Amino acid sequence: MDRRAFIKASAAGLVASQLVGGTAFAARSPASTLPKRLKQGDTVRMVAPASASFKHDDVYIAKEAFEAMGLKVELGQHVFDRHGYLAGKDEDRAADINRAFADESVDGVICIRGGWGCNRLLPYLDFDSIKQNPKVLMGYSDITSLMNAVYAKTGMVSFHGPNGFAYWGAFQEEQARKVLFDGEATTIRNYKKNDDTLVMLSNRINTITGGVAEGVTVGGNLTVLASLVGTPYLPDMTDKILILEDVGESIYRIDRFLSTLHLAGHLDKLAGVVFGHCTDCDPQKGYGGFTLAEVFEHYFKPLNVPTYTGAQFGHIRDNHIIPVGAPVRVDADEGTVTLLKPAVV
Repeated sequence: MDRRAFIKASAAGLVASQLVGGTAFAARSPASTLPKRLKQGDTVRMVAPASASFKHDDVYIAKEAFEAMGLKVELGQHVFDRHGYLAGKDEDRAADINRAFADESVDGVICIRGGWGCNRLLPYLDFDSIKQNPKVLMGYSDITSLMNAVYAKTGMVSFHGPNGFAYWGAFQEEQARKVLFDGEATTIRNYKKNDDTLVMLSNRINTITGGVAEGVTVGGNLTVLASLVGTPYLPDMTDKILILEDVGESIYRIDRFLSTLHLAGHLDKLAGVVFGHCTDCDPQKGYGGFTLAEVFEHYFKPLNVPTYTGAQFGHIRDNHIIPVGAPVRVDADEGTVTLLKPAVV
């Protein structure tokens, strides 16, 4: 065999070794495991896996909000701890999560707040125990790290939705009851705000590439998700629906994080993209910068998969609950995400 033929045959063998069912690294995607739905009188454990809570009253307000929904609420042992800007030492914050999943009397795990810190506790999590005891796990922002790691390691579906410290009103309760209690296969769409305009002036979507796609959801906060690249805690992106949002980032940093996902080869594998709100992501002053829309077009348009931005989730008051690890249908023209089946059993 001459050198050219040898190289060609070797390359073909390498590609074949990376393909399972025709898709590179598809075997890394675990089968989805659904948690049990919540019901009146169930017990949820509030944990603080990221930043510290500096006002005890904020924790009690969060506790009372979930009690108002008919749930019993327990606080994790280290909820009020502080280690620098973190809610306790890494091992202690992880221990609260491990105990919540191992405790048979606990039906759900609610993260009090985001901030920063979930990446640091991932090595201390008992993923085997989490897999054996699937429960409702909800949060957003820095909790993106926890949710995607849990899905990558166990296949358990979790919920990108309001933290304990978030605004809890009628909209949030309705979302929780539909998705977490009643197990509805809901359709997530932006609502028109109460005014007398003939068309939506705010809360609008922008379709980058039209069409319909189906796939399992992964993602959450872009900054946090990009920090998982190169780790064993990032889910396989093959044929996935990537949901993204962010807050308080300069546009060049949004560009940087998307370039990280792109250069690592993750964006090219996707079936669809839904970007929620990029709250307070303002353009730089002057005429030398890109707009957020231009950055999105640069990375998402070449993918040629259904993609839209402006979906109603992220660091906003009325933050839709979207399962992570569950099959959905995305309609990028209509601006909808529809659960293909209930995300709880």
